[in-house]
Amino acid sequence: MSYNTGPGPYPGQPNPQWGGSWPPPFPPPPKPGVIPLHPLAVGEILNGAFSSFRRYAKPLIGVMLAVQAIGIMIVLAAIGATVAVTQDRFAALFDLPPGEDADGADVAALFLSFVPAGVLLLVVVTLCAAMIAALCPAVVQEAVVGRPTTFVAMWSRCWSRLPSVLGTVVLTGLIVGGPILVLYAVCIPLIVMSSDDSGPPAALALLIPGVFLYLPVALWLMTRFSLAPAVAVCEGLGPVASLRRSSRLVSGGWWRVFGISLVGSIVAGAVGYAIQLPFGVIGMVSLFPAMTAGSEGNGDPEEIIVGIVVYAIAVLVGGVLSALFQYGFPSLVNALIYVDLRMRKENLAEALIATAAASATVTDAPAPAPASAAGTDER
Repeated sequence: MSYNTGPGPYPGQPNPQWGGSWPPPFPPPPKPGVIPLHPLAVGEILNGAFSSFRRYAKPLIGVMLAVQAIGIMIVLAAIGATVAVTQDRFAALFDLPPGEDADGADVAALFLSFVPAGVLLLVVVTLCAAMIAALCPAVVQEAVVGRPTTFVAMWSRCWSRLPSVLGTVVLTGLIVGGPILVLYAVCIPLIVMSSDDSGPPAALALLIPGVFLYLPVALWLMTRFSLAPAVAVCEGLGPVASLRRSSRLVSGGWWRVFGISLVGSIVAGAVGYAIQLPFGVIGMVSLFPAMTAGSEGNGDPEEIIVGIVVYAIAVLVGGVLSALFQYGFPSLVNALIYVDLRMRKENLAEALIATAAASATVTDAPAPAPASAAGTDER
């Protein structure tokens, strides 16, 4: 489904004022999917995000789990390969005679050997973030008109729009974070130099106020560009055009977009903590008896190991499940904000109603007869 264009008012019918009161003769707004097709209130956006997560849990969670699993395997493989290659450097640092300190050159060489793995980790995290940023608008496209979807369809959709969404993520990071990086690049060397009185000590006084003064600008920019992934997925635009389009949509409603996004992030954090808490309690319950016995000197080493393993598994499972909601829910909220702004500014509701009606017609149409049956009838 594309959100590029939409039909005008139906011939012979009044143009309903979406979002206002509904006195006769206007009926309530249609709701073929997770939201009513009129300009949305904050509660409708949050409810729509919850409904989207619940109704489309299989493709949504499936794609996110697949993305995270692939990323984790790539990073672990890179770290394992690095450790295998640098075994001699580990020995030079940790297998030392008593009283001998490690050489600084060996420490630096070991650190530098892990730099490629660190760069790969950054790349993988960025790609995973871009995939999730592409996934949620793709799910919302189907959710607002009530169409079903599958893991394969969502994976294909995300992969096809990944370059554009990745471009919006990278460009937003550079635009928002670039001035901070420049500030750190200038001030950190000056602070290091001032530690031995060879540089200006005022660098630290410049860095801290500079960060705090730039923080409102960073929030303003992040909010202006927050809808760019949804634009890239729903309208098929490139990275730069998506950023410009997001800025135009947010224009005139920055505080509303910022407030709803903030509420969505707070809700995601609270629900994510509630998901993770029982797993943490289970892990602590399994670990506490073994650790108590160990502190008293009569603990069984195997029992302690089992307790530690159960605790680690419980915390890991809780963290993964909570992360799925904490990453997905804010993106769903942003995608619904995009839909809301287009319904407010561009009468997208009419196009969505037509799309939902067409989808319902296709779904309700009778299945064609099998070829063999048709041939028998003709004979």
